Amino acid sequence: MSTSGDGETRRQRINRELIELLNELRVALPGVQFLFAFLLIVPFQQTVDRITGFQRGVYFVALASAALATALLIAPAAQHRLLFRQHDKEALLRRSNRSAVAGLVALGLAICSALLLVVDVLFSLTLAWATAGVLAAFLAWWWIAVPFWQRAENEQDVPEEDDDRSRWN
Repeated sequence: MSTSGDGETRRQRINRELIELLNELRVALPGVQFLFAFLLIVPFQQTVDRITGFQRGVYFVALASAALATALLIAPAAQHRLLFRQHDKEALLRRSNRSAVAGLVALGLAICSALLLVVDVLFSLTLAWATAGVLAAFLAWWWIAVPFWQRAENEQDVPEEDDDRSRWN
């Protein structure tokens, strides 16, 4: 069994990374589930008949992306349970990571769409686009650009023989 520079075997590292990923998803899931639940009750409000076609379209995007985010963020736990003791955690880790990233993108779209809808209903379409645009830019920067920049910086410090980490992250 080979070990990495920190004394951790490949199997131990994969197990740890999978546990870390599942724990991270526990943070995102309550938020997306709460947003999805909120969006599910909107059509049953008395004022729903007063929304415009644009607002109805934005609502659909928010609802669909919240449902997609929920499905993608729950998928790693569901697959982990269904593939229990199948001895293929590396593939599960890769799929789960892709699912989590896609789920976070869908969550970002759901959050921005919901914000666009609420600010349009309560204030104005111009303020709604500005607010949702600023939030989308912030999420793109903080959730995507900063981690990719950090990853690029860290890859310069990783010795080549230990560079197989990029396949899992």
